[in-house]
Amino acid sequence: MARPHVIVLGNEKGGTGKSTICMHIAMHFLANGCKVGTVDVDARQGTLTRYINNRLKYQQTKQASIAAPQHFSVHKSNLNEPESAKKEEQSSFDLAMQKLSDHDFILIDTPGNDTFLSRLAHSHADTIITPLNDSFVDLDMLVRVDEDNLSPSLYSEMVWEQRKARMMRDKRSIDWIVMRNRLTNLYSHNRGKVEDVLVSLAKRIGFRLATGFNERVIFRELFVSGLTLLDFELMDKSLTISHVTAKQELRDLVGMIKVN
Repeated sequence: MARPHVIVLGNEKGGTGKSTICMHIAMHFLANGCKVGTVDVDARQGTLTRYINNRLKYQQTKQASIAAPQHFSVHKSNLNEPESAKKEEQSSFDLAMQKLSDHDFILIDTPGNDTFLSRLAHSHADTIITPLNDSFVDLDMLVRVDEDNLSPSLYSEMVWEQRKARMMRDKRSIDWIVMRNRLTNLYSHNRGKVEDVLVSLAKRIGFRLATGFNERVIFRELFVSGLTLLDFELMDKSLTISHVTAKQELRDLVGMIKVN
């Protein structure tokens, strides 16, 4: 039996759209006939879990025939002893992955900070997608920037460590995609500088650069109902050029994922 392709949405900063992107990619694969599971290892924040629960609630209250991925939340251990806590988290994570082992895709949403569960999830990735906003504040999560040089951030070093762990454990590599997300249509000097830095860093750090979603109010409305860009026919809204463009942005992003 073919193993599932694992996609991890990760960085160490909140507010970059990880959960929204995770949900949209999951729904894209579901809409194309794939069997999809999701795992939320940011269960304390639980944005992805709430998104899916909102979808299930919409499904029930509206009696709508909409699909949803099989979902698991993996919580941080409450044990005080560090090694015991890690073992408990490892066991919970392994159980979720085992229950999804017959799926085509597993998407994992991670917290905006460095945790054992986040590292564990990254080490199981076939593809890591790291969204960041077009600012030097977000860029600092990826690389330390000063006037004299650029040096890898703690997150970049963590990804490198988990790439090594994956290769040693499974003899498999991890593809890393960094995506510029929540873009505006207005060009700025700062945005241009961020783009220049990312292009120069791609080969040096070992990622592929992608363009994500433009900033749109519709995403906030979609979250509340649990819907995605693929569900517009269920909403009492006219399909606009902006919505069509957003769906194309999703297709472009999914097209960059190299499925084994």
